[in-house]
Amino acid sequence: MENDRVRDRVAARKLRHLAVVMAVLATGCTSQGTAGAMTAEVTAPAEKITVLNAEPGAGSAIAVSSALFRSAPVVVVAAEADRAASAGAGTLAERLGVPVLQVPASNATEPGIAAVRDEVGRLSPQVVLTVGADARREVEAWQGTAKVVGIDRPQDGVTATDLPAVQPAEPVNVTVLADAGRDDVAAIATARAAGARIVAVHGVDPRSDPAAIDALRAEPPDVLLALGKGFGSPERLRGRVDTAVRGALLPGGGQVLFPGRLLVCLYGHPDGPALGALGEQDLEGSIARAKKLAAEYEPLSEVPVVPALEIIATVAHGFPGPDGDYSGETAVEALRPWVERAGQEGVHVILDLQPGRARLVDQAKRYERLLEMPHVGLAVDPEWKLGPDQVPLQQIGGVDASEINEVSAWLAELTAARFLPQKLLVAHQFQLSMIRNEHALDTTRDEVQLLIHMDGQGTTGQKESTWDSVVEARPGDLPMGWKNFYDEDKPMLTPEQTMAHEPKPSMVSYQ
Repeated sequence: MENDRVRDRVAARKLRHLAVVMAVLATGCTSQGTAGAMTAEVTAPAEKITVLNAEPGAGSAIAVSSALFRSAPVVVVAAEADRAASAGAGTLAERLGVPVLQVPASNATEPGIAAVRDEVGRLSPQVVLTVGADARREVEAWQGTAKVVGIDRPQDGVTATDLPAVQPAEPVNVTVLADAGRDDVAAIATARAAGARIVAVHGVDPRSDPAAIDALRAEPPDVLLALGKGFGSPERLRGRVDTAVRGALLPGGGQVLFPGRLLVCLYGHPDGPALGALGEQDLEGSIARAKKLAAEYEPLSEVPVVPALEIIATVAHGFPGPDGDYSGETAVEALRPWVERAGQEGVHVILDLQPGRARLVDQAKRYERLLEMPHVGLAVDPEWKLGPDQVPLQQIGGVDASEINEVSAWLAELTAARFLPQKLLVAHQFQLSMIRNEHALDTTRDEVQLLIHMDGQGTTGQKESTWDSVVEARPGDLPMGWKNFYDEDKPMLTPEQTMAHEPKPSMVSYQ
């Protein structure tokens, strides 16, 4: 640890020395005036969105240089392993308006080093300015036509006559998305040298980063360059950026559901207490109760806790009804006051479907006008999905993954068309037979977040066993939900006991 601190202090001292050198150098260059000054040729990519499939460090530095610069009178080079030199070289390149490249680590393959050499050749500089002894050694070994000017030690100076007069180019109209978790110091410096705007993203989805959303809204990008394949395909990134610029925010912030929040829900139907705790009080009372429940989880959560109402929109009946589907559909206008008031109070809403013999997607489409609101998601309850000869309460129903996927596809298309934040799609489950072919659930829809919600009831031991089975059966690492029953659980778990589960629930509901 002590050696690390010493190295950090030395690196910081070198960087301060280099900053002084660069200030002198920049002053010397501009003192020559613009007469005869040379300018790098910068250009925007031809495509509106480009995702650079390049590794951090030397790879991304080459990629950005190639994307934004046609030529440069000076190219700055530092060793990738020398962090202080790379940082100083980047600052110098920004001031001069020229690219900065990194020589890969000494154990790098020859193609990696050759790629840097080729990029320097493509840029056709008069001078290659190296920062650090390692970079100078490597560049001098190339025997190129450009003059090599080296700063072997950060405190060494270089006179303006060692470089051609350089005048920065007109800024290029490009926005660069940079993953804050990657080491792209040279690439970012090169982008800034070209006059591009940098938007840092914590992760690779701008919808999940409120600061990135604000930056993109303040100046919507015409041409976008993303550093790293983690940003996904250009088509996916375009959808995410369009939503960031034009879409509303979710309760709790951002436009992506998890892991950025914990939902704590009150479940039931507004008509009365027979179908759950939500109906035990009026609208204002339900919102207040949901907020009180959410507050109990705040000390236990590392992410914002968002209160929610899970409203049963369609109720399974023991009789066929006028349409013969054994499900009663609550009118949109009857639910609208609940949905709109919840949104005003920062409360998430989930519309729950008990479809009987109806197709899930047909019932979902009934509530399109409510689902167009940014704070409204959807839940499907396979317990109440019946076969053609079944009726409610005589058996536990089930649904094939393909039918849930049909709902997910429709919901994704609605979300994309309206530039909505990510939609929640909850699948309730307490028996594995409730979701047939569960491994085939589509989890690739960028606009929809699927969550498996364990809503078994009974003793603690029974519920723990159900939880383990449901967690084991889910595809991949889908987020999980847990339901606490006021009357049926023996006993009902405390918030502390609920949040002790692994994986940690992303949604907790009370019925």
